[in-house]
Amino acid sequence: MNENLKNRSILITGASSGIGKATAKKLSSHGANVTLMARSEDELNTLKGEIEKSGGHAIVAIGDVTKREDFKSAVDKAVDTFGKVDGLINNAGLMPLSFVEKLKTDEWDKMVDVNIKGVLNGVSAVLPELKKYDDGDIINVSSMAAHRYFPGGAVYCATKSAVKMFSEGLRQELAPKYNINVTSIEPGAVDTNLMSTITDEDIKEQLSEMKEMTMLQSEDIAEAIYYALSQPRRVNINDVYIVPSEQK
Repeated sequence: MNENLKNRSILITGASSGIGKATAKKLSSHGANVTLMARSEDELNTLKGEIEKSGGHAIVAIGDVTKREDFKSAVDKAVDTFGKVDGLINNAGLMPLSFVEKLKTDEWDKMVDVNIKGVLNGVSAVLPELKKYDDGDIINVSSMAAHRYFPGGAVYCATKSAVKMFSEGLRQELAPKYNINVTSIEPGAVDTNLMSTITDEDIKEQLSEMKEMTMLQSEDIAEAIYYALSQPRRVNINDVYIVPSEQK
């Protein structure tokens, strides 16, 4: 058990699968109390059971990150159960890649709503709680896409660039004044269901080549998040840029 995480109350979005699920398991195994937020009630309840069976503590908060009221309910539930919220992991995200000329504007809107507004909603819901204690952590899951464009990723890359820059702005505003550390986690290709949202057939064909590469696992990103959170309070890990060894 990590003393820096023991009894910390951490809200995790997109917790029903992939990176969010792996992170919830990792942090709870080191003493954190986790609030699991996503839209998939069955998956969250199953995860809650797994965590509790391993001796951890978790609660389920069904919610959509695009809805501020859902975030408020999640924070209220965490405070009622654990007494506080002192950490947020903004993990929920979408990646329906497409070439701009195909004008899949509904997908653009969804990415902006989840990938950017979802992060903003999370911060606005949790920040008042963090400020009460002059202590806390905000982890935003960005992407290597924040560093470079790849085919079909114009809108997605833009959203993840926004998350990276927002994270740095938060860090400069919050860390010195309120002791709230902020980290941007920037993974390359991870073996999750993120690519299942892609509807552009041309993109699907191009990405088929990626199947030949050994991708990161969700647990690898959970380890990166754990690393950032397990540091002494005097240490702020600004960015963690983590990619598969085989990815160019």
